[in-house]
Amino acid sequence: MPKFKYTAHDINGEEKSGSVHAHDQAAATAQLRNKGLFPVEVSGTELRVPSAEKKPAKGVGLDREIRLPAALSSVGPKQLMVLTRQMATLIHAGLPLLRGLHILQRQEKNPALKKAVAEIAESIEGGGTFADALALHPRIFNKLYVNMVKAGEAGGILDVVLERLATYMEKAQKVKNKVKSAMTYPLVILVASTGIMMFLMVAIIPRFETIFADMLEGRALPPLTLFVMGISERIQNDWPVVLAVFAGLAALIALLRRIRAGRMVLDSIKMAAPMLGPLTRMAVLARFARTLGTLMESGVPILQALLIVKETLSNEPVERAVEEIHDNIKEGEPMAAPVEANRIFPPIFGGMVEVGEETGELPAMLLKTADMYEDEVDNAVAALSSVIEPILIVLLSLVVGTIVIAMFLPMVSIIGNLS
Repeated sequence: MPKFKYTAHDINGEEKSGSVHAHDQAAATAQLRNKGLFPVEVSGTELRVPSAEKKPAKGVGLDREIRLPAALSSVGPKQLMVLTRQMATLIHAGLPLLRGLHILQRQEKNPALKKAVAEIAESIEGGGTFADALALHPRIFNKLYVNMVKAGEAGGILDVVLERLATYMEKAQKVKNKVKSAMTYPLVILVASTGIMMFLMVAIIPRFETIFADMLEGRALPPLTLFVMGISERIQNDWPVVLAVFAGLAALIALLRRIRAGRMVLDSIKMAAPMLGPLTRMAVLARFARTLGTLMESGVPILQALLIVKETLSNEPVERAVEEIHDNIKEGEPMAAPVEANRIFPPIFGGMVEVGEETGELPAMLLKTADMYEDEVDNAVAALSSVIEPILIVLLSLVVGTIVIAMFLPMVSIIGNLS
């Protein structure tokens, strides 16, 4: 019987590790859950018994699994959201889970998702739970998804939990798309304006320099013209150095992203940036509140829910704040105290959490807080778009205008000499 190593959390959120003997990974996961553990990672080598029926005949071919390229086998958030909502509808209509999975498998167009649904149905037919079957596909179904499904199975409200999951994914993707759209427009304008200025500096200004040298007959150029021509000459001569600097910055950022302290610095800069910083902060807080509220509303214990939320944020300062909240709750404190003490969370956030704890409606209060911050993200995106557009136009006009004036000043002297 093969041996599987595991990392898991108990009901108090403490990390446990060890090994178990089981026939396969699903059985190992089931053993851990029966012991009251929440598996984080289960890995090992499954025992495969050679079978004469499966041996290929000589000269026929190779017994090898054909894998699709990553680009063709990926599952997008929208596809997963649609599948989740369809599962919720089928189960709510009274169809058994297995029959619903077979229906979804037949109509699914995405090859990777179709294969995953087929393997999930096969695992359930073998006696595994729905949550355990989902856990075998971590690239498609994350820990948030698996734990919510597990809570739904335990409480007999799987259709309700799946509907909440679909709503959560829809709203999370909506906020993400709005933040992306707010950052895309300035980036496009910045790239376009940089391209225009590089064209002027490299292709146009050197020609004027030759013309001025011939027509001014050794007379000095205006200071502004000399300044612009100096920048043009520097760009032409030192462009490999400029590219090396940008490549070095990109490599440094990529390296910092792999280190926790580096992620802390980069994410702190991102949240402190003018205009875009408050938008990023509100989006992260909305994701935190909605994820935690959805998990708790589905029956996941708060300590386990906080550990799952921490892995979905992708923001180091907020992740550390969640760690502090988890540790304080583990020691018996209410959630409101560490939230109010941390500068990451605005005072109103701590107030909402405190009211939720006092009334026993913390999950509902967290979801209302998420709605509030998502509305603020909508307003911030609209305001940012209306402010950034004129600012970028003015800056671009100043740069291009400076170049035009710098090239026009020597022309005044040349025209005066001709007259």
